[in-house]
Amino acid sequence: MYIPAHFRETELATLHDFMRSHSFATVVTAIEGMPYASHLPLYLQSDVGAQGALIGHMARANPQWQEMQAGAEVLVTFHGPHAYVSPAWYAAKTMVVPTWNYMAVHAYGKARILPQEELVQALHKLVDEYESAYAQPWQLELTQEMREKMLGAIVGFEIVLSSIEGKYKLSQNRSAEDQQHVIEQLAGQADAESQRVAGQMRKCLGED
Repeated sequence: MYIPAHFRETELATLHDFMRSHSFATVVTAIEGMPYASHLPLYLQSDVGAQGALIGHMARANPQWQEMQAGAEVLVTFHGPHAYVSPAWYAAKTMVVPTWNYMAVHAYGKARILPQEELVQALHKLVDEYESAYAQPWQLELTQEMREKMLGAIVGFEIVLSSIEGKYKLSQNRSAEDQQHVIEQLAGQADAESQRVAGQMRKCLGED
């Protein structure tokens, strides 16, 4: 990912927090020389290796797991809030162009396919993670029939991460005046996505 210095985020804890908050990710490999992507919820294990590890599962009918099993490099992208920025919002009116503010994290590594018992553990972690927000969380209870039918239809994996890079493009290359104008304009938009970007820009400036 192309990341100019003023947009680069390198703090591992910050990157991990972003990955947890935007954990429905895009898993990318190559199949026969062509890019191939799956969109999957993932669980971050921050205490595995130097960069952490991601666990998840996909349908056995999805050919991507075979590339993982063969040791292919995997790219996982996490997408945060994003919004259009109009040149009309800048104080300077010359040499300005439309742009887009956004946050994204790319994680790289190699995967291993999980044996059945580790797959069961992974399923429990994923369910517990995503059910935790509810007052009465649903709990996964695998019967023997479910083990035989469901587990045979999916493949679990763990991606041990070798590197993570973050790009937080939030108008850091503009003047303080321009940044405030962009925040005000985004905060006033009707869509929640623009408002979220405004909130992230305030955090970037230490205002929140």
